[in-house]
Amino acid sequence: MAQVEVPRNFKLLEELDAGEKGAGDGTISWGLAKDDDNTFSQWQCTIIGPSRTNFEGRIYNLSIHTGENYPREKPTVRFNTRVKMTCVNDKGEVSSKHLDELRNWQTNSSIKNVLMGIRRAMSLKENKLSQPPDGVFS
Repeated sequence: MAQVEVPRNFKLLEELDAGEKGAGDGTISWGLAKDDDNTFSQWQCTIIGPSRTNFEGRIYNLSIHTGENYPREKPTVRFNTRVKMTCVNDKGEVSSKHLDELRNWQTNSSIKNVLMGIRRAMSLKENKLSQPPDGVFS
């Protein structure tokens, strides 16, 4: 049986609705960066660092860009807040090679899945790295 492809804007409207209703567990949030973005391309997200990690007590701001072929193509994800993680380069870009939720992207994946995956990665032993002082990437 063939899978029905949901149009891009329907999928993104669904994701926006979930973000506005607080569909996460309170440790992640997402929404449009600008209310008048009728292309649903630029998203502003936050992750609260998990307790008992080097990320505890910090709020991390991220930008997600959903291209015109989303959800067939994965979004691009970038930290705006300085962070040191194995899946994040020196410019704050999240590597799809090092984050399962991006590497294994499927059309039913979502922004929420990506944010939850990043937060989970913050608890991994390879990310027990000393964190840079608070600040933003230039």
